[in-house]
Amino acid sequence: MKNLMRTSQDPRGARALARRALEDLFGPVEERGFTVRYWDGEEEGPPGEGASDFVLVLRHPAALRRAFLPPTDRSMALAFGRGDVDVDGDLEAAAGLADAVKATVSDPGRAAKLLSHLARLPRGGDQQLEGGAPLEGRQAGRLHSRARDRASVRHHYDLGNDFFRLYLDSRMVYSCAYFEEGSESIDEAQEAKLDLVCRKLRLEPGDRFLDIGCGWGSLVEFAARRYGVRATGLTLSPSQAEVARARMRDAGIQDRCRIEVCDYRELDPPERFDKIASVGMVEHVGRPRLRTYFRSAERLLEPGGLFLNHGIVDIRRRPGWLALGARRRLARYTSFMQRFIFPDSELVSPAELTDPGERVGLELRDVESLREHYALTLRAWLRRLEARQDEAIGQVGMETYRLWRLYMAVSASLFATGKLGVVQMLWGKRHGDGHLPLPRTRADLYAPGLGEAPSG
Repeated sequence: MKNLMRTSQDPRGARALARRALEDLFGPVEERGFTVRYWDGEEEGPPGEGASDFVLVLRHPAALRRAFLPPTDRSMALAFGRGDVDVDGDLEAAAGLADAVKATVSDPGRAAKLLSHLARLPRGGDQQLEGGAPLEGRQAGRLHSRARDRASVRHHYDLGNDFFRLYLDSRMVYSCAYFEEGSESIDEAQEAKLDLVCRKLRLEPGDRFLDIGCGWGSLVEFAARRYGVRATGLTLSPSQAEVARARMRDAGIQDRCRIEVCDYRELDPPERFDKIASVGMVEHVGRPRLRTYFRSAERLLEPGGLFLNHGIVDIRRRPGWLALGARRRLARYTSFMQRFIFPDSELVSPAELTDPGERVGLELRDVESLREHYALTLRAWLRRLEARQDEAIGQVGMETYRLWRLYMAVSASLFATGKLGVVQMLWGKRHGDGHLPLPRTRADLYAPGLGEAPSG
C-alpha cells in the first residue's frame, strides 16, 4: 500500500495510471481516433497523419480522476468547465467519447478495473478557472409546480439578454432553425422556420394567435407583421418580456400584440384563439404534466382551430422502458444540462406526446422531423459563441462559457447521430360534426405568395 501511495503522487507514476485508465475507457492508443496530451506536454495518438479528430488535453495529474470519478456526465462536464480537461480541435467529435464511457461503466468487470485505476490517481485540488463555478439549477418545491417552473426558467435566462444576443440570430429565435439548402445564414434559416410555423398553422389576417413560451417575441412579431394576426405571447421570464414588448413598440404593432409573464395553466382570456403555437416549450412541461399541457391548449383553442407543438424528443426512448423505482434511482444522476443549463427539463418520446393530445380530443394531422436542422443550428450557435469568446467570458465567467460550449457541442452530436430528435406536430380541434377546415394535401404550404400580409 505504501508503494502504491508513493506511485500515485509521483508524476511518472500518475501518467502510467492515467494511461491505464485511458485504455480502460477508450481502448489501445492505436485504435483511438484522437490524441491525448498529458500535463507535461507529452502526446500519444494513433499513427498516421490526420488520424486524430482532436486532442484531449489533461491539464494536471488529477484530471482524469476529477473527470471520471464518479463516471457521470456531470463529473465530465464539470472537469471540462473548470479546465481540468480540454479539447483542441473538434469539440463535437469529442462529445462522442461519452458513448465509450457508458459502454465501459455498463460492464461490471471493466468498470471495476477503471475505478481502481482512477482511485489511485492524485486527488488534486479544487482549482477553478477565473470567474467562479457555474450555478447549479437546484430548485425548491414540487417538480413542475408553477412556482418551481418559474424559478427554473429564470435560472436559465438570468444569464442576461446580452449573453444570448452573442450567438442567436438578429431576431433572437431560441429554437431549431430550418435550413432548406444547408448553406443559409442563421438569420435566413430562422426566418424560414418562423415562416414554416405560420404556414403550417395557415395563419390569416385577423386570426387570434397565441404563442406559448414566446421567448423574446420573435414569432409573435413575425406572425403579426407578415401574416396580420392579433397575437399574444406567454413567457415566464420578465427579462424576455421586456425585450419582446420593446420589439412590438419598435415595430409599431403593440396595438395588436401583447406579451404576458404568465404560466400557460393560468391564462384565462376573454375569448379563445384561432391558432396556437408552442415552440421549444414542451421540453419543460414534464411527463406527468403532459395531459394538463394539451388540455390547456384544447381549452384555449376555438373549434376548427390548429395547435402546432414543436419540441425536442428522445428518439431512443420507449414508453414504459423503466420501472418507477429505476426512474427514481436514475433521477439522482441527472445530466449536466439539467443541472446547469435547463433545470427540470425532461425529454419524452414522440409516442408519449401523441397519447395525451389524443386523450383530450385533439386530432393529429401532421408530423415532421427537423432533427438534422437542429444539428446545423447548434453548430451555427457554437461558432458564433466562440467567435465572441471574450465578450461571453466577460458576461458570465469562464466556466459558464465553457459549459455552454460543451452543451452546444454535445447537443449537436446527439442530433446528428440520431439520439435526439425534434418534431413539429400539427393538431386540430374538430367542430362538433367532425369537420376540420384543412386542405386535403400539403401543397398549400409550399405555394408562392403566402405570408404577404401588409405589415402596418
